[in-house]
Amino acid sequence: MSDAIKHECGIALIRLRKPVQYYIDTYGTAAFAANRLYVLMQKQLNRGQDGAGVANIKIDTQPGTRYISRYRSVEPSAVNDIFDKINRKYKKAKKLGGKKALSNGEWLKENMAFSGEVWLGHLRYGTHGENSIETCHPFLKQNNWRSRNLVMAGNFNMTNNEELFGRLVELGQHPKEKTDTVTVMEKIGHFLDEENQRIFDQFKENYSNEELTHIIEDKLDVGRILRRSCRDFDGGYAMAGLIGNGAAFVVRDPSGIRPAFYYADEEVIVVASEKPAIKSAFNIDFKAIKEIKPGHAIVINKDGSYAEEEILPAREKKSCSFERIYFSRGTDPGIYQERKNLGKALIPQILKAIDFDLKNTVFSYIPNTAETAFLGMIEGLDEYLVAKRKEVLLDGKPHVGDLDELLSFRPRVEKLVSKDVKLRTFITSDQDRDSMVASVYDTTYEVIRPGIDTLVVIDDSIVRGTTLEKSILTTLDRLNPKRIVIVSSAPQIRYPDCYGIDMSRMKEFVAFRAAIALLQDRKMEQTLDQVYELCKAQPDHGENFVKQVYAAFSEEEISKKIAEIVTTPEIRAEVKVIFQTVDNLHRCIPNHAGDWYFTGNYPTTGGTRVVNKAFVNYMEGKTVRSY
Repeated sequence: MSDAIKHECGIALIRLRKPVQYYIDTYGTAAFAANRLYVLMQKQLNRGQDGAGVANIKIDTQPGTRYISRYRSVEPSAVNDIFDKINRKYKKAKKLGGKKALSNGEWLKENMAFSGEVWLGHLRYGTHGENSIETCHPFLKQNNWRSRNLVMAGNFNMTNNEELFGRLVELGQHPKEKTDTVTVMEKIGHFLDEENQRIFDQFKENYSNEELTHIIEDKLDVGRILRRSCRDFDGGYAMAGLIGNGAAFVVRDPSGIRPAFYYADEEVIVVASEKPAIKSAFNIDFKAIKEIKPGHAIVINKDGSYAEEEILPAREKKSCSFERIYFSRGTDPGIYQERKNLGKALIPQILKAIDFDLKNTVFSYIPNTAETAFLGMIEGLDEYLVAKRKEVLLDGKPHVGDLDELLSFRPRVEKLVSKDVKLRTFITSDQDRDSMVASVYDTTYEVIRPGIDTLVVIDDSIVRGTTLEKSILTTLDRLNPKRIVIVSSAPQIRYPDCYGIDMSRMKEFVAFRAAIALLQDRKMEQTLDQVYELCKAQPDHGENFVKQVYAAFSEEEISKKIAEIVTTPEIRAEVKVIFQTVDNLHRCIPNHAGDWYFTGNYPTTGGTRVVNKAFVNYMEGKTVRSY
């Protein structure tokens, strides 16, 4: 994705199912869980660059002993920063307890932080607001009763946060912030407190308070807490929590929008946002890794037993297709093949755009994450050429010279564009800044025949089009091609995302700008006023009124207008822009039907409310988020 956007947070949870001493004896290290969590987080760095956090809980510690540890960081290498600090804890323990200290699990639990059985890691990609240590997960809700402590981290956005905040106020709370992270934690925390009280009241007649503490910790019904907490949530979420007694959970939204996977054996239970991270950390078969079902939670009890419990009735599964197109690591075998299929599906459109002139066309990709789709595109071209060769050989009688060329011809492939530097504009004018932006990318010279060759360059997706306009096209045009064809492996992004991705303002989408330009070209501006009035009058109607902005135009018309928008007067080559079709998207990625940013078909009522509000904000000139 050449247009930089912030997107999905990552979660990683590890529950050791045996005493700490077991891992020291079996694996020769007291840092078994810390090392695995480090790998889980490193392998998910694609999901978070703003900051990171790690929390750890020790089970069954004695009163007077600290049992919850937490580090958070917003350093440029936040994960390394955190684990460097944890590593210093181990070095300090060795210095304090002698050479044998790190081989004594009980001593470590008594004397060292980050030596417990339950671990939670988080990688933050903040979609809005400041980037500070206070905004980094995990968040902590503290209490002197172990079973009332709550540590939470997640990958989510709530579309009804104002409503949830109001519910907390109705319960008598005074939340310190209105962020959805705090609201969600306080809501779950409220029902955690009620569950503690329910068990206390049930057994208080026959046991002392000290005895009740242990009874509560053993009988805590985490599934019940989540069912009561999550019933009002509207959004996409994969939320992880640790309770002070050692219980833990990861709960997923009923539409399965946000991803969550788990693996369990007799030694560990592990949950992460991506399958390849689990495979890398524990060296297991992909088939052993399971997906948490929509509306379900992995509930891990204090004793290490676990179950996948239904929390809310599952709705039609609408897992985010952007996870497969771009966000998740392409080392997942399913994702790898899907991205190749996306590239291959574009072949008919590409051939039409280049007038079937493969001899005078060069194929490339940008950025590096588009390489897999590029491989699929080349594979599709090879299949096309095989079919053409069969056609010629079966239907005609080519002479020897033609036959040699026919059999030896291959598509021309070059690495044309690479990202060269990180932009530093300092003090500069807008005109000079645009010139500097164009220098972010560098190109390979003297491989293109000026005025003869067409360039076909594939991207994962095109969101705002600003990088195309300000940098990529300018860079490619320096090669003096006859034509430049920009290909997006994803369909046109027309609508905001409100479930985690930083795509919330209508005016930033180049497809939306193209639709507005077409309305203006055809003297149809009244459509905007009509949609605005509908959105204002019926914000909760349940219908996405913004679809009407696009209704009068074909996908080809909008693509053509996008090409005009991103082509500056200085560009000499003809420019075309091609997008994946929604039908092809669903054929290539059949099990991830979430496509609301392309189609406007939101899986929750809150999503539809958000898109209508986003359009109102656009019409009123407001740049605030719409949820």
